[in-house]
Amino acid sequence: MAFLLETSILEDSWDLFFSAIQWIQFVMATLSVVGSSSLIAYAIFQNIQKSPERRPLFYLSFSDLLLGIYWLTEALLYGTSTANKDIVCYNLQVVGQVLYISSFFYTINYIWYLYKELRMKPSQSAQRTFSLAIDYTCRIGQIAIILSSLIPLLLMVPVFCLGNVSECFRNFSQSHRCILMYSPPPAMAELLPSANTSVCRALYFYGLIIFLASFVLSFFTIVVLLIQAQTLYKKFLKSTGFLGSEQWAVIHIMELRVRFYPVAFFCCWSPAVILMIIKLTKLQDAKLHMALYVLQALTTSSQGLLNCGVYGWTQYKFYQLKQEARRDADTQTPLLCSQKRFYCRGLDPLESTLAFATSTSTIL
Repeated sequence: MAFLLETSILEDSWDLFFSAIQWIQFVMATLSVVGSSSLIAYAIFQNIQKSPERRPLFYLSFSDLLLGIYWLTEALLYGTSTANKDIVCYNLQVVGQVLYISSFFYTINYIWYLYKELRMKPSQSAQRTFSLAIDYTCRIGQIAIILSSLIPLLLMVPVFCLGNVSECFRNFSQSHRCILMYSPPPAMAELLPSANTSVCRALYFYGLIIFLASFVLSFFTIVVLLIQAQTLYKKFLKSTGFLGSEQWAVIHIMELRVRFYPVAFFCCWSPAVILMIIKLTKLQDAKLHMALYVLQALTTSSQGLLNCGVYGWTQYKFYQLKQEARRDADTQTPLLCSQKRFYCRGLDPLESTLAFATSTSTIL
């Protein structure tokens, strides 16, 4: 009797906790939808055909929008009593897995494109070579965009088909299962009877392994691109170069985006990955699970918002750098501009290089 009472109290506390998680997820998903929709509208308004960079940004934002709608749907569905809710929740989780992995690949594609543009910026003077490089990058980008949607779909087909045939949705009868990447802690996970429990268990671990493998692959790819971009940018700063001030501003903004988009990616998905690893190790710590669920609801649901914030901030920084460079070119002599990089110790390396590039172009 005491055991049943303790179990009932525990379940009630989890009910209250996940009701709070539902509202956190709802708010963050709404903001994510607004942020990703803003980036999509900006890309369309700026005519994505004229700027190769905006195409991968458009697809990444569209992926964020779909994820935001998915999280919003789960938050609205949680706690409702709809017909065949267990089937709907199970298939929603499968769709979510496809969207998660697609989002990883679209993030890699965008960061790769930023890195390629960063590499090609100094060679823009060789117009023919630059045009050929752009065409090649666009073709590779189109193939990557197709694969970013196709591969996650193919990976999750077994979970969708075998899971529905084996009636694995019976294991989703607990109302808590229909929420953001939710699976109860091991102590509470009591599988309900299904047509083939072993198949369902295998599919559950298959989904976890696919998610973790996709994240690890994305993590290492992004880290490699980030290291390459940092090395390339340091070479630009050390070279004397005869680039215009606006070209240096573009190069700096590209480098900032290559740096900050991975930061946003890791902030969004790290709590979810840690939670998945804990589930695999079967660590039973209710407080740790609660903390990670709160972090997951705050970060994973906000990917569209964070990506929008990074792009908006770097755009603002870009216009600010251009204005500073033009103001220096208009108000200072070439000698003062060239001396600025040596005597203005408060400036960062980019601003010093901008001043030097401006003076060089003025002298020429």
